[in-house]
Amino acid sequence: MRRTLAVLMVAVTSMVALAFLVPLALIVKETAQSRALADAERQVSALVPVLAVTTEAADLELAMARTAAGRRGDLVVHVVERPARVVGGTGRAPAAEVARAAEQTAASTLERADGHILLRPVALDHARSAVIEVFVPAGELNRGVVGSWAVLTGVALVLVLGSVLVGDRLGARVVRATRRLGRAATALGRGELNERIHPEGPPELVAAATAFNAMANQVSHLLAAERELAADLSHRLRTPLTALRLSLDHLGPGAEQSRRALGRLEGEVDQIIAAARRPSRAPAEGCDAAEVLRERLTFWSALAEDQGRPWDLVGATLPVRVPVAAADLGAAVDALLGNVFRHTAEGTAFTVTLHEGSGTVGILVADAGGGIPDPETALTRGASGAGSTGLGLDIARRLAESTGGSLRLDTSSLGGAQVQVWLRTGLVKKPISRP
Repeated sequence: MRRTLAVLMVAVTSMVALAFLVPLALIVKETAQSRALADAERQVSALVPVLAVTTEAADLELAMARTAAGRRGDLVVHVVERPARVVGGTGRAPAAEVARAAEQTAASTLERADGHILLRPVALDHARSAVIEVFVPAGELNRGVVGSWAVLTGVALVLVLGSVLVGDRLGARVVRATRRLGRAATALGRGELNERIHPEGPPELVAAATAFNAMANQVSHLLAAERELAADLSHRLRTPLTALRLSLDHLGPGAEQSRRALGRLEGEVDQIIAAARRPSRAPAEGCDAAEVLRERLTFWSALAEDQGRPWDLVGATLPVRVPVAAADLGAAVDALLGNVFRHTAEGTAFTVTLHEGSGTVGILVADAGGGIPDPETALTRGASGAGSTGLGLDIARRLAESTGGSLRLDTSSLGGAQVQVWLRTGLVKKPISRP
């Protein structure tokens, strides 16, 4: 922007400078010529009284020697008589022009390539006349013109440079305010909700900065309210969980496995409440996807055995680093496996495959169920055709997109649905917004 403003100021100021520089340059040249001709006229006028007294060559040459043109040899007197004679040298004007000037009463000027010739007629006695010829060289006509033009050019350059400096200062002010607004917007997009800017600069940018601060305040309030709502809703789950634990306690040792599952559920609820209460979270440093998958499959294996579901975990033997938090990855895997258990019949087999590629890591959850009739609707947040909340696939999709990856739905080799969660590695992780 600063370069654009500088170019604009140069163009505008240059046009303005040329608008007055060209006429002034012509005026300066005309003034110099008029001054040189006026000086020649004064020198001619000094000889008129001498011609009124005498036309002797010696007297005229003495008088001409007292003038600058006479000393240069540029002043001669044509005495029109019989025979006509020239005093002071050889004239430059043609004889016809001298004769024509002798018949006039006013001075005339002849223009030549090397200068101007001034012819001044003078009436003498006895019907005689004389013509004083003064040659004004081109150097005299243009004396001081080059210097004046140089001064005018310098003034124009100063004006152009001054306008560029002023435009650059104005542009720098706008650019600084715009960059601050851009940095603040970027920081807010990274999740730095305390980012604010001091409104300054042009009125339009001040208004934009004020609107940005108002927007940031509103976003902070909305997110705080959302965290409180998530914490409150999670806390409300403790009452039925407590009642369920009391019921399980009356069942004796046979319900020990159910009590352990209930304990893990209470732990997950506590983590949700703690995460919702925190105003901000430190960026995750990543986790071992293989370890997370082994842990979550161990959790779900008990239910799979109860329902007679064959299952398999492929590719999770060696560590595989992914740029997401272990809790976020575990939540996404739980959501996908929960969909398998919820939407397929008991005894339906499923597999989880961990695939490490070049710059990507894929987690593929496949089952032998009936598949997904409408994949496009299934990927819509909150939409489901199977009576659920429709948020399971959305949780996995947002996890993948936070790394620059994607979620795909396909048909598995088992004949059912296959959900592919592709995570990009080596990229800056974006914040994940929790539902």
